[in-house]
Amino acid sequence: MQHREDAAGVAVPTGTDAEPDAGHHAGDPPAALAGGGATAARPAPRTGVTATHLAVIAVGAYVGAQVIANVTSVKIGSTFGRAVDMGTFVYPITFTLRDVVHKTLGKRLARTVVLTAAGVNLFLAVYLQWVVRVRPDASYPFDDEFRTVLGPVWRIVVASIIAQVISELVDTEVYHWFVTRVTTRYQWARVAVSNAVSVPLDNAIFAVGAFGALPFLADDAFTLPWSAVWDVFVVNLVIKGLVSAVSLPLIYLSPDRDWRADPGDA
Repeated sequence: MQHREDAAGVAVPTGTDAEPDAGHHAGDPPAALAGGGATAARPAPRTGVTATHLAVIAVGAYVGAQVIANVTSVKIGSTFGRAVDMGTFVYPITFTLRDVVHKTLGKRLARTVVLTAAGVNLFLAVYLQWVVRVRPDASYPFDDEFRTVLGPVWRIVVASIIAQVISELVDTEVYHWFVTRVTTRYQWARVAVSNAVSVPLDNAIFAVGAFGALPFLADDAFTLPWSAVWDVFVVNLVIKGLVSAVSLPLIYLSPDRDWRADPGDA
């Protein structure tokens, strides 16, 4: 029996051996479908976790962690004798989760998720501002406590959102650079490198914006001496760096993508 290669390089039979069986004419349905008793085979239903599931989980976890960090940051705790806002222990995880989103959905959608999370945080602050101004019902005795704890401090809110957007978008670009210019191997390394740039950047923007003696905020109630701002930066950077390092294995929750398929969206 002779063979030829089709356009894909696959060998197919030719000559008399390639002719249809006797009694079977071109265009006839396969034997399995002949008659009314047989039906076309249906693909087996998908089982297990797919890349789409992982992408949805990553996006939900990223936005959720952003909100959790912002809400819990109103509590100032003491860690190793140093004052730390309690959102510091959750927020660094968002940088690794952003990398997981980038890995599953690509660069463009990762940027969309970053901006969406910023919008959610801004909406939360605006909504809380409205809520604290609503007259409480006579049966509700905790209005003052609610106002004190959850009423947004706009200097903190703005500094936090600006720091988040800038640092997470920079994280996106560093991750993109690593997988397109350095290597697609060593997934932990791409996360470590991108976090090593974005986490200190986020920390610096937030510390200066929220507490620095800026020209137009020198007399603000939250303005601290620059020595205190430096202390806030160092303490938060150490904690965020440790949490970020612990979160590195999260990048292995999803299979790696083909970075060569669309380099512009890598």
